Amino acid sequence: MTEDDWAEPAWRAVLEQSGARSGARVLDVGCGAGGFVAYCGRRGMVASGIDPDPDMVRLAVDRERDVRSGGVEKLLWDDATFDLTTAFNALQFAEDTDEALAEMVRVTRPGGHLAVANWAERALNDVDAIERALADGPPGPEGDLRLPGGLRGLLEDGGLTEVHEGLVDVPWEFADDESLVTWIVGDGAPEDAVEVLAAVRPYRQKAGGYRLINRFRYAVGRRSPAVGR
Repeated sequence: MTEDDWAEPAWRAVLEQSGARSGARVLDVGCGAGGFVAYCGRRGMVASGIDPDPDMVRLAVDRERDVRSGGVEKLLWDDATFDLTTAFNALQFAEDTDEALAEMVRVTRPGGHLAVANWAERALNDVDAIERALADGPPGPEGDLRLPGGLRGLLEDGGLTEVHEGLVDVPWEFADDESLVTWIVGDGAPEDAVEVLAAVRPYRQKAGGYRLINRFRYAVGRRSPAVGR
């Protein structure tokens, strides 16, 4: 598992549900280092991305990906540019998710698709054990978008039709303690590593290493075709 491909099951589910094929124009909002942009490119799609973190944008651009710096509140493309516009674990961070969704709809062509995906509720994610171990206090509210029907309601309220909501496994697998700690803690405090390893002990495999089952909830909807078409 790498930082570029850990969300691949969710990417695959969205592409299958949207019917995106080679030649499709795709925009990934909050694209990070451009993993999904590259994934689409390998499948013959014309993919672009946007992210507010300049360090992530530099990583993506260094890999010759069409990624621009900016936020979801003002997407740097003309109306009706893309066949598919996506946001993976990103839209929930917008100051106003309804306005952010409207901007994503704006750049999607009539008849095109829009997809949003994020973590499902805590009870469906083994990684919650790590989050609780590293939290300074009790966990905050789940957020409506994590719960069943949340993403569907968001897209329907935003005018999308034919909305499909699904759940997909996004497992995390680590060969040993070192790879898990590096992924989760990075250069963090040593005491964090101790907390993390204690939290994931129930997920250690008999043959060694770790497997945590996590789940993404996703919704894919269609922008209504233009009137008279």
